[in-house]
Amino acid sequence: MTPREPAPAKVNLCLHVTGRRADGYHLLDSLVVFTEMGDRLSLRPLAGLSLSIAGPEAKGLTAGSDNLVLRAARLMGASDLALTLDKRLPLASGIGGGSSDAAACLRLLMRETGAPCPGPAAILSLGADVPVCLDPRPARMRGIGERLDPVPPLPPLWMVLVNPRVEVPTPQVFKALGAPDNPPLPDILPEWPDASAFLDWLAMQRNDLQAPAIAIAPVIATVLDAISAAPDCALARMSGSGATCFGLFAREAAAQTAARAIAEEHPGWWCVATALRAAPDQ
Repeated sequence: MTPREPAPAKVNLCLHVTGRRADGYHLLDSLVVFTEMGDRLSLRPLAGLSLSIAGPEAKGLTAGSDNLVLRAARLMGASDLALTLDKRLPLASGIGGGSSDAAACLRLLMRETGAPCPGPAAILSLGADVPVCLDPRPARMRGIGERLDPVPPLPPLWMVLVNPRVEVPTPQVFKALGAPDNPPLPDILPEWPDASAFLDWLAMQRNDLQAPAIAIAPVIATVLDAISAAPDCALARMSGSGATCFGLFAREAAAQTAARAIAEEHPGWWCVATALRAAPDQ
């Protein structure tokens, strides 16, 4: 059987920009979750080290030496392996596709080869989102991505992910951010007894990058309006630095109906309904 590893989409349910370091890196405080929707990585023995890319979102992604999957494989000392990436998440979309792919490569090689996990600094060198993607469960991510803490159990929720096929370069979004010093999340996150309590709390949080991203790509506001207009949508927000936005739903049927309606109205957009990926011990 071919060894495979999922690379789930990473979604920032909220993202507070809390400061900026002297080296230019911004400090974040974010509640991160993962979805059942994502890319898939597989491997087979073959002389050398190679990567092939297929799938509905493969166009525009090259398997050059700077590809994050190959960088992760080299970090693990991999050789004589052919890696295949089934690309289902859009590129440069604010839902951690490349970082999740790299993290999936690390997990796959640790499991199949027995090689040890690289150190924290080495993992972070692949990208700020790779540490949180390495263990794809709900987490609070702080610092530049290196500080990870567990969060109280989240209620089961469904999500609609929508990307308008517009690239919003992350450096431009941070440059357009007016103030880098914004309030963080509460020191201690509350317990959420049900979906209603969680959604009420989440509605009071923010994505500080949403407004600057909209200034660069106004279509993001159109996406948010389309999601918000869907019946039973509890919350619509942008993930990461964009341009992917999400809507949260308490019921699968409502999420599926919303995704179909949005896709029909905007056939050029990428749109899927998916469940939140539960923590392994839940």
